Amino acid sequence: MGTRPMGTRGNGSAVPPRQRVCAVGKGLPVPWPRRERLEEEQLLDGRYQLQQLPGGRVALPVLEEKLSQMCLSPEMPWELLRIQVGRAECLSPDPVPSRAARRRSPAQRLRDELRLLLRGSWSEQLERDVPHSWQRHGDLVLLSEDSFRAAPWERLGPALWETVASALGARRVARRGRVMAGGLRSPSVTLLLGQDGWVEHVDNGIRYTFDVTKCMFSPGNITEKLRVASLPCSGEVLVDLYAGIGYFTLPFLVHGGAAFVHACEWNSHALEALHRTLLLNRVRDRCHIHAGDNRQLELRDVADRVNLGLIPSSEEGWPVACRVLKKDTGGVLHIHHNVETPPVRAPLLPAEGGSPGAAGSAGEMQHPTEDGGKEELRARLRPEWQRWAEGTAARIQTLLAELHGRPWHTSILHIEAVKSYAPHVHHLVLDLECRPVLPV
Repeated sequence: MGTRPMGTRGNGSAVPPRQRVCAVGKGLPVPWPRRERLEEEQLLDGRYQLQQLPGGRVALPVLEEKLSQMCLSPEMPWELLRIQVGRAECLSPDPVPSRAARRRSPAQRLRDELRLLLRGSWSEQLERDVPHSWQRHGDLVLLSEDSFRAAPWERLGPALWETVASALGARRVARRGRVMAGGLRSPSVTLLLGQDGWVEHVDNGIRYTFDVTKCMFSPGNITEKLRVASLPCSGEVLVDLYAGIGYFTLPFLVHGGAAFVHACEWNSHALEALHRTLLLNRVRDRCHIHAGDNRQLELRDVADRVNLGLIPSSEEGWPVACRVLKKDTGGVLHIHHNVETPPVRAPLLPAEGGSPGAAGSAGEMQHPTEDGGKEELRARLRPEWQRWAEGTAARIQTLLAELHGRPWHTSILHIEAVKSYAPHVHHLVLDLECRPVLPV
């Protein structure tokens, strides 16, 4: 047939740009020498295997940018077949990745696809712009805010995001920005490919659903979600003062066995996500959602346990937490806070479990950082953590005594290091037991 112009089929019709294209031999399978010749001329696309098609045909994956160099014998009838990866409207089955392609990491696969898209126009600046990690929520990948900011990417238009989605096995792509200022902690996320931002994310058997363009989701909290899921909450009434989309409300209900949860939240988008998530996990009947500012909460004397999951500080919620605790029996507060910790220059103090004013378990654990990486944090007590915990316990004890007009006792049950939130700043959770002092 001779050489055909790049981007045409065997029948002369145009091939849509940027589609996976295969040279297909009709009738008998394409002879192996033909494949060897294509390999010698570097025309084969090494990302995919040869693929047998209905009717005795064999598809040879070729590089689109090399089509103009192809010269196939008229003795072997052929055509060009467009295969659109991962799309329902493709004209044939999805191409089968080669063994070498299957061994590539997703990050490397992304870079290889982008190099092909740019047709060799690559630079160190572009290399720095390609992310090494990302968040995945179902069929949506959420890129970091510093991804693909250089001018050459903008000129590619939608083709860039379609290539990113294809390389990472996704259908939708979004990019996050900085968290917007204000008490709502709304994300600045742009949807780059797809119709909407609603996703579903599964953690520890719990299904969370939310709109990534309107709600925060921190994978760095997974260790704390796992921990609260294991706490002995069976039959308890719990108040979650900063529920969000249900990060901790759901573990308490689904795994912790809480009898009932009062969930407080003032972000309308988070409220919708929380409602949907409760329904998804079939626990909506055991949760009452209180919309609005929790400082105006009218609940009193109901809780066995209160969660204060707000950083950098939940201090504004401490008086509310004291009011909702059961006045005759008290309960446990889980107080989140960011504590500044200077670099360690001296041996850490060993934890002394079981006594007031001491932290619980010891050992070394890995916790996710805010940006999705991991940092080793020692769970042994640091002096700064101890001082913060003791100061908080004293403040809560005073608030309870003033509220009820009688003395209370507070005991530090545990200090949990959730993650490193910034250099030398650690997100901690203090488990504080609060009990009224009984008359002698």
